Amino acid sequence: MVPLLSPSRTIDMRFLILPSLAALAAAACAKAPEAPAKEDAAPPIERTVDAMRLYVMDCGRIDVSNMGVFDRGGAYEGQARSMVDSCYLVRHPKGDLMWDAGMPDSINAAPEGVVDGVFKITVPKTLQGQLERIGAPPAAIEFFSISHSHFDHVGNANLFKDATFIVHEKEREHMFREEARKDAQAFSGYADLEAAKNTTFADSYDVFGDGKAIIVAMPGHTPGHSVLLVNLEHSGPILLSGDLYHLAAARENKTIPTFNTDADETLASMEKFEQLARDSGARVIIQHETADFENLPRAPAYLD
Repeated sequence: MVPLLSPSRTIDMRFLILPSLAALAAAACAKAPEAPAKEDAAPPIERTVDAMRLYVMDCGRIDVSNMGVFDRGGAYEGQARSMVDSCYLVRHPKGDLMWDAGMPDSINAAPEGVVDGVFKITVPKTLQGQLERIGAPPAAIEFFSISHSHFDHVGNANLFKDATFIVHEKEREHMFREEARKDAQAFSGYADLEAAKNTTFADSYDVFGDGKAIIVAMPGHTPGHSVLLVNLEHSGPILLSGDLYHLAAARENKTIPTFNTDADETLASMEKFEQLARDSGARVIIQHETADFENLPRAPAYLD
């Protein structure tokens, strides 16, 4: 058990439960890496694909006993919710793109999870294990990008240090600012990305140059928060929300968490997001919404 967080405290999700990770790191080192189970291992995916695919990864669970911090107006005060933490692998003829990196695989060493105040975090499956199981080890992935740099989205970021790191210019500044470095434990979770080959953008970035995977700036949750639009041949356009919304109800009611960096930017991004969804006809996936996650195929299955 770690020191409690007050339900009314303004917090940065990136720093949730980090005091617990020092103890977990030792346990994780003693534990062998998750190996693909012979009975359920999928055949390796091809290194070259003719058409783009989207693989959905389970990157953990976040159980919240009081959702109060998720709305400045108190709409969720006293409510309990369970949220998923989802990550995505985009396979394209020109390479692989990993979108978000979930919570640290080291938490998998604590089967009962880690509790900090109103939050309970569990990681039933490691991201590395899921990627290896489908024949896409992190070291072989060409591109890595994040919606933002909070703890539950960069927990395994160092696994992708050999990829080209695609990130909004303001988010990169935010990640590597002096204040961020002062929390050595939090910073260490993604520190290897500082020396990685990187590509920054201001408004949007077309990853493969063909309109199939476009990262779009939607600031407010963090200074350089972004979303991902994936245009699939058969499944159609998919719009991944990052943390612009945490819940379907948040999208409906336009609620703003207390820990967002800029409320006005958030509202403007919500309008921009909804316009993008209308213009593209995209299916919206809220990355922490359990219902959205449960309606998606899980790797080794995929959308194409």
